[in-house]
Amino acid sequence: MAIYHFTAKVISRSKGRSAVAAAAYRSASHLHDYRQDLTFDYAAKPDVIHSEIFAPREAPEWVHNRELLWNAVEASEKRRDSQVAREVEFALPVELAQSQAIALAREFVEREFVAPGMVADLNVHWDEGNSHAHVMLTMRELTPDGFGLKATGWNRRELLAEWREHWADLANQHLLRSGLDIRIDHRSYREQGIELEPTSHLGRAVDEMRARGEQPERFRQLEEVRERNARKIEQRPEIVFDNLTRRQSTFTRRDIAREVFRYVDDGERFRNLMTRLEGSPELVVLVPEGRASHMVEDSRYTTRTMLRVEERMAEIAFEMAVGDRYAVPDGVLASALAKHSGLSSEQREAMRQMTSPRGLEVVAGFAGAGKSAAVAAARDAWEASGYRVHGAALSGVAAENLERSSDVESRTLASWELAWKNGKAEISGRDVFVIDEAGMVGSRQMARVLSKLHEAGAKAVLIGDTEQLQPIEAGAAFRAIAERTGYQELTSVRRQQVLWQREASHDFAKGDVSHALGRYEEHGAIRFTTSREQAKDQLIRDWGEQRGGQAEKSSLVLAHTRADMAELNQRARTSLKQRGELKHEVKIETSREMAREDGSVAIERAERAFAPGDRVMFLKNDRELGVKNGSLGTVTAVSPDSMRVTLDGPQQRAVAFNFQDYGSLEYGYAATVHKAQGATVDRVFVLATPGMDRHLAYVGMTRHREEATLYAARDDLKDFQTLKERFSRARPKDTTLDYARRRGLEPIAEALDKPTERQPRRAKEVNLSPIERFTRAQREFTGRRKV
Repeated sequence: MAIYHFTAKVISRSKGRSAVAAAAYRSASHLHDYRQDLTFDYAAKPDVIHSEIFAPREAPEWVHNRELLWNAVEASEKRRDSQVAREVEFALPVELAQSQAIALAREFVEREFVAPGMVADLNVHWDEGNSHAHVMLTMRELTPDGFGLKATGWNRRELLAEWREHWADLANQHLLRSGLDIRIDHRSYREQGIELEPTSHLGRAVDEMRARGEQPERFRQLEEVRERNARKIEQRPEIVFDNLTRRQSTFTRRDIAREVFRYVDDGERFRNLMTRLEGSPELVVLVPEGRASHMVEDSRYTTRTMLRVEERMAEIAFEMAVGDRYAVPDGVLASALAKHSGLSSEQREAMRQMTSPRGLEVVAGFAGAGKSAAVAAARDAWEASGYRVHGAALSGVAAENLERSSDVESRTLASWELAWKNGKAEISGRDVFVIDEAGMVGSRQMARVLSKLHEAGAKAVLIGDTEQLQPIEAGAAFRAIAERTGYQELTSVRRQQVLWQREASHDFAKGDVSHALGRYEEHGAIRFTTSREQAKDQLIRDWGEQRGGQAEKSSLVLAHTRADMAELNQRARTSLKQRGELKHEVKIETSREMAREDGSVAIERAERAFAPGDRVMFLKNDRELGVKNGSLGTVTAVSPDSMRVTLDGPQQRAVAFNFQDYGSLEYGYAATVHKAQGATVDRVFVLATPGMDRHLAYVGMTRHREEATLYAARDDLKDFQTLKERFSRARPKDTTLDYARRRGLEPIAEALDKPTERQPRRAKEVNLSPIERFTRAQREFTGRRKV
C-alpha cells in the first residue's frame, strides 16, 4: 500500500503569515510583497522540481505571474486578521517517477481546484523519500477587475474529506497506469482495522530546523508516534501480518518488508523486525523460495490465522453441502416450475439444484443469465414447502435488486450479522438464505455467515460470478467454495436484447475482453475523444439526446472513481436545467457519514438543490423508509422540509420523508461501477479510465438491456489496442486453499477437486471427507515448515 498524506490549512494574517512569502518559499522564487514592502528570496531553495500556476480559462493573463497574483490576493483583503489563502499539501507516491508524479499532481489540481473556479499555485518538492506537492489556492471569486467576494462554496466543511477521497482514487489510477499493483487508502486507520497510529508529514521547514540543531514540536510529536508504532510492532510483530491480510489471503516477502518500512525506518530495528517476522510461528509458507512457477511469480506466505479462517470456511461449506434435510416435494417443485413457465431449460435446472435437499448450493452464472428468475421460482417452491426465504448481499443496492427481481425480502450481510448479534433475528432449520453477488464476499465474512447458518441448521444458496467484481476484503470465498462443493452454471445470457451484445457479454464472462470490446467497436459503441473532459462532454450530450422523449427508458452513467461520478452527476443535472426540465428548485441540506482521522464518524453536510424530476440516490439504509444504500429513484415533490420519491422498479413504490429524519441523498444520474453491480437498466453510458480492469469492464458493460456505449480519452488510453490491454488486466483474489497442491499436498487437493459422475461437479464423499483430509495434511505441513 502506498504512503498516504493529505492535509489542508489556511494562511492567515492573524498568525503573522503572508501569501506572498508563502508563495515565494513554496516555489523557491524571489517575490516582493507590495503591502509590507518586503522582499522574500528563496531562489536558492533546493528540491523544487516543478512550479506552475493554474487558472480558469477566462482568467486574465496577469494571474499567471506569481508576484502579481499573490499581491492581488493580499490587496483584496482589508482586515488585519484576514484569511488570505488556503494551502493543500499531499504526498506523492514514491513509486512513481518524477514525470509521472508531476502529471498526477497537475491532473488533480485541474480537476479539483481549477474546474470550480479557483486559481491554484502548484509546487512539487522532490525530497529523498519525501516527495510531495504544495498547492496554494485563492479563496475569492476571480473577476475581470481582480478578486471579488469570498466563495463560500470553497469553504464547505466536507470539502477536505472529498478531496482526500478523490486524491486516493486518482492516485490509484496513475499507479495502475504505471503498472504498479499498489494502492492508496484514504480511510482512517481505525476504519481499516489498523492498530497503529497515523503519522503526519513534516516538510522541509522542519528538516531545516533540525539541521540547525533545533527540535520543532511537530517533529517531536511525529517521533513519539513513530516510536509508539515501532514499540507496538516490536511487542507484537504479527500486527504487520494482520495489516497484510485485511485485503489479501496470501502475500510475498516484499509485501512484508514494505509494510514494516511504513512504520520503522531505522536500519537495525528494521532488520531485527524482519528476522522476527520471518521466524514467527504465525507465518506459513505456501510456496517456498525457488519453487515459483508460471502460475506463481514469487514465494507466497500466509498466516496461521488466515489459514484457519479459510480452512474452517471450507469445512463448514462441505458439511452443509453433504446434508440432505431440505427436501422439496416433487409436486411442489412441478407446480412452481409450471407457474414460472418462461424459464429456460438452464434456469429450470438451476432452480432444481437450488431446491435440492442439500444444505448448501452454489449457482455460478454469467451477468444477465437470469439467476434472479430462477431464484423467484425456487422461492415459490420453498415457501410452499414451509420454509422461510431470506435474501442477503454485501451491498444495499445488490440486496435491493435481489428483492425487486425475485420478491425475496433482502438485507445486507452486515445488517443480518448485526441482527444476529443483538438477538433480533432468530433462524432455524426452516430458513433458507439466498446470498446474492457472493463473489464480492471475503473469506472472513463468508466464514462468519456460514458458521451462523450451519449452527442454526439453515440452508444457504450462494449466487455469484467469479469474473465480476472481486472482494474488497481478503480471499475469493465464493470461488473456493464453488470449486469444493460443486456448482450449477448459468451461461446463456438473457439480459441484452440484441444478439451481438449477448455474445459480447458471454465474451466478457469468459474473460475474453478483446473479443467483447471488438464487437462494441464494430457497432460504433466505443467513442474516443482527445481528453477526458471531452469524453465527459460527449457522454453527457449522448445521454441527454437519447433521454429526450424517452422518459420511460431507464439509464445510468457509470464511472470508476467517485470523483468522476460526482462530476458526471453535476454535468448531467446542468444539462437538464439548460433544457428547462428541472424547475422550482429547493435548496436543502444533505448529509453523509464520513470517517475522521481518529476513526470516529462525522456527519458531513452540504447544500444541494433538488427539483421535481431529479434523479436521486439514497446513501444510507433505512428499514422503516424501505430504502438501502444505493437505492435510486425520481423526485416527484420537494419542499424545504420534505421530499417524495418514486423508487425504481416494476412496482414504482413511492416514499416520503422529512429531512430532519432522512437527509442522506446524492444525485442519481451517475454511479460507480462498484455501486452498480447487480443493477439492470435499459441504457448504460460508461466512462473508460486507466484504473479499470477486466472485472470492472465486465460489470460496467453488462448492466444494460438495450444499449451500452463506452467513452474513452486518448490522453488516458491512446488507442483501441491500449484500451483492450488495460481492460484485459485481471486481478483475481486468491485463497490459502489455492496452494494445496504444493509441498506434498497434491493427492489431497486432487481428491478434493475431482468431480463425480453427476453434474454439476461435486466433491467425492468418503469416510474421511476431503476437507478433513486436507485440513489434517495442511496442519501436519505447517508444523514442519521452514521459513
